[in-house]
Amino acid sequence: MTDATARTGAAVDGSSVTDDRLLSLAAAVQERSEHHLARATVEAAEENDLRIPESEGFRSTPGKGVRAAVDGETIHIGNTRYFASLAGTSEEPTGALDDEPIEGIREGTAALESLQADGKTSVLVVRKSDGEASVLGWLAFTDTIRTGAAETIERLRALGIEHVVMLTGDNDRVAQHVGETVGVDDVRSELLPEQKVEHVEALVERYDGVAMVGDGVNDAPALATADIVLMSDDLEQIPYAFGLGRRTRRTLFANFGIAFGAIAIMLVAILTRGIPLPIAVVGHEGSTVLVSLNGLRLLGFRE
Repeated sequence: MTDATARTGAAVDGSSVTDDRLLSLAAAVQERSEHHLARATVEAAEENDLRIPESEGFRSTPGKGVRAAVDGETIHIGNTRYFASLAGTSEEPTGALDDEPIEGIREGTAALESLQADGKTSVLVVRKSDGEASVLGWLAFTDTIRTGAAETIERLRALGIEHVVMLTGDNDRVAQHVGETVGVDDVRSELLPEQKVEHVEALVERYDGVAMVGDGVNDAPALATADIVLMSDDLEQIPYAFGLGRRTRRTLFANFGIAFGAIAIMLVAILTRGIPLPIAVVGHEGSTVLVSLNGLRLLGFRE
């Protein structure tokens, strides 16, 4: 539904890391991630002609954060739930990372809360080196609604789609704004991957067929739960896929009718009119050609 644009900032006064260095470190860690916010980070670094260092030991905690080793230091990037999970708590960061205190965690958390209040999805960047952990800064993402998103929803409704839901792990204020703008029926935000699965399961129980569009590792469990999965970065292809699927179904039924109808006619003709078997075979093969030609019409399908 949206394209993300990344920007950086210091979460702690007097931080020794420049914005360019912060962005290059974040890009190095997230270069191997499939998340759309990670792609936005890497694109921002490339647009600023920054050198992206090599990273190793990449690990992801879906819906929360990532970490990797860059230039001999471990860089953690995540939301408050990520640092809370590393500290062994379930709600808020306690200021510890692998039993080591995180310098600047309170200021960092306050910065995230302020950014999220402004409708931006944001994460902290924390460095751990020589047994010491400190907040380097934050990454904030501004979401721009894709051109044609609202039109795509309208086209889906014209095809008879009953209920459109947006499931996202992003900030609630951003998600609600996007949902209202594009015209979806329901918005569920700040979801972890397992929570997306729960919502899709509920939809599967309620409706005869549920299709899900998603990308990245975070959506994989929920995609596996849906009846139909569409993997495309082009929103305009979604109504096309639905239309093609319905046309394919109608064509399939028509082909069954042609094939079985031809067989029935040939059998009746043989039994009642006594036509030679070779002529019946020719008639059957003719129906096969008709079925093939009818199926080939799908190649020219346009919504």
